[in-house]
Amino acid sequence: MKSVLVRDPLSLFPRIGDWLEPQGARLLVKSGRVELGQGIDAALIRIAAAETGLPHGAIAALPAATHLSPNEGFTAGSLSITVSGLAVRQAAAALRSLAIATAAEIRGCAADALSIRDGHILQTGEDTGLDLLGLAQGLDLSTLVRETPVIDTPRNGAVPDTRPDLRARIAGAPFLQDIAMDGLLHGRVIHPPNVPAQLIAVDEAALAARPGVVKVVRDGAFLGLLTEVEWHAVRAAEWAAAHVTWQYEDNAPDDVRDALRTSNVPPELSLEEGDAPDAGARRVETTASRPYISHGSIGPSAAIALWQKDRLQVWCHSQGIFPLRNAMAEALGLAPESVEITFVPAAGCYGHNGADDAAMDAALLARAVPGRPVRVQWSRADEFGFAASGAAMVVEAEAFLDADGRIAGMVVRPRSAPHMNRPGSGGHPNLRALSLIEGGSPPPVPRDLPLASGGGSDRNAAPLYALPYRKVEKRLVDTLPYRTSSLRALGGFANVLAIEALMDDVAAATGTDPIALRLSHLDDPRAQAVIRTVAGMTGPRPSGGDGRGWGIGFARYKNTAGYCAVLADVTVDEDVSVNRIWSAVDVGEAISPDGVANQIEGGILQALSWTLKEAVPVAAGRVTAQTWDDYPILRFSEVPPVTVTVLDRPDDPPLGAGEAAAGPTAGALSNAVRHALGVRIPDLPLNREMIARTLLRG
Repeated sequence: MKSVLVRDPLSLFPRIGDWLEPQGARLLVKSGRVELGQGIDAALIRIAAAETGLPHGAIAALPAATHLSPNEGFTAGSLSITVSGLAVRQAAAALRSLAIATAAEIRGCAADALSIRDGHILQTGEDTGLDLLGLAQGLDLSTLVRETPVIDTPRNGAVPDTRPDLRARIAGAPFLQDIAMDGLLHGRVIHPPNVPAQLIAVDEAALAARPGVVKVVRDGAFLGLLTEVEWHAVRAAEWAAAHVTWQYEDNAPDDVRDALRTSNVPPELSLEEGDAPDAGARRVETTASRPYISHGSIGPSAAIALWQKDRLQVWCHSQGIFPLRNAMAEALGLAPESVEITFVPAAGCYGHNGADDAAMDAALLARAVPGRPVRVQWSRADEFGFAASGAAMVVEAEAFLDADGRIAGMVVRPRSAPHMNRPGSGGHPNLRALSLIEGGSPPPVPRDLPLASGGGSDRNAAPLYALPYRKVEKRLVDTLPYRTSSLRALGGFANVLAIEALMDDVAAATGTDPIALRLSHLDDPRAQAVIRTVAGMTGPRPSGGDGRGWGIGFARYKNTAGYCAVLADVTVDEDVSVNRIWSAVDVGEAISPDGVANQIEGGILQALSWTLKEAVPVAAGRVTAQTWDDYPILRFSEVPPVTVTVLDRPDDPPLGAGEAAAGPTAGALSNAVRHALGVRIPDLPLNREMIARTLLRG
């Protein structure tokens, strides 16, 4: 078993019907990517409308399901438009060509005499009485997409840039937590306090006697319960958590960053290019670190499972329903085709949150009550303590200057907890409950995602700047007991923060304007364009040093996807207040310019929260956060005005947008705080405590 990011889905699902299905008066788009609120379905509908000539309202996106959709692995890496969008575009173009060719035969005319407008087939501008959806019912949709000659006919005009899913989302209609099924039971699992903990004792009879409890389920160290009424499940789980006895090691280091800095894990060379600068070259060094970060979804993880004979149905909000299906099948001893998973919106996620584990919890409880659906919903404490966090990191960055003050080389050294523990990674199901049940197995020691696949701890660690020498040397520290996995941007967040902080430190050391320094070390005109654009969006900027400052951050996500530059204006008083944020982004062809702007703005706000506030508290080998009071996040009152400019390049391939803003925002904020105070604050979050600690250290 392996986890996958499918990069050429047409090679696996090559037929038109794998991607498109005419159904009455609608054309259904069948993508394996899941709609997490990022607007993927709306963008795919827009692509299909533009290519087929159908009106926007005649197309709908089919929710991803393992029995209906092509297997596209995980919805991750900002690849949905780049990969799935391309497949849908090619399939839609092939469908249009088949319809035009069929209509030409019926009309006895040349194909180039026909066009499609609002789904109607026209001949020299006149309606033929034929329409694409009507013809599609009789077309052979097993035709191979890449073997269909694409007929170049006029496309639809402007396609609405709308989000048909938003009305239901605002009303709360589509969410998993609100689904009511006949015979539904409510399940809760009593999770262990940390990853290696084992259940020693619990009074199962007393738990079974709690009000409303229908059944107690225990399998090894896995402990859960079922009730008819959800409130009974909540109260019974609270009682059980207070009366169960666990055994676990409590000698883990509380200062995780110090543990990363002092780890003796041998370094791995990710990249080395060019000739190393002379040993006597002038050096500028900086360090950046981040703590563990929670996904911080406002709604906790949930899932519904129904076990009937040897068939399991699951409704969940996993980012990877196909890898999850395979992982659950292996863990439960079922054939993959006996497990059917349907994606249903719930709490948003930014990588591997608790959705997969909640699905496994629900399946184990449903196995105990065949024929009755079981919904499991985690508590906020479960979400903080049991779900995987984003990895803590310490990144050391060093620049070598030549005699003219130009950067002759840069070395970046990430030290990081693992970023990749998704279901299926490392050939293991990687479902937390599997290590608890009788005969189960703990996950293997996690490995890093190769740089060729986007990288994990070393993602974006290779500077995009044109330098004579670049070196990336990483250390993956997998000995800490805190559970980590994929969170938006993976190592790219901390690596871009370190590189962009270093660029500003070089600018300060050489008396160079930070924007001019970046432009002079870039040979990619698209990179230069986003920096110049954001610099021109701001008007006069603070002079710095008096508690008010500005800073810039830039990166190309994974060095292969979207370009993003962010400029921040901040005031540092008792806390860091962000006055305003500007951003310029280039994601190639912008399928939905409004969607791109929304994604960048959302990424900026999330990165603001990570950079200024968020840190998962740990002590004695366990996460201690129980409520939002223990894990503060950005409040609405702290959201600054955000202005985003999208540089649309319609002739370039579309690139991912969702994760592009994370690192540049952190870099811009760190540099703005340095400009305001005259001191670099190396460790996140940039809150009052961390600033005071740095200033006291001198």
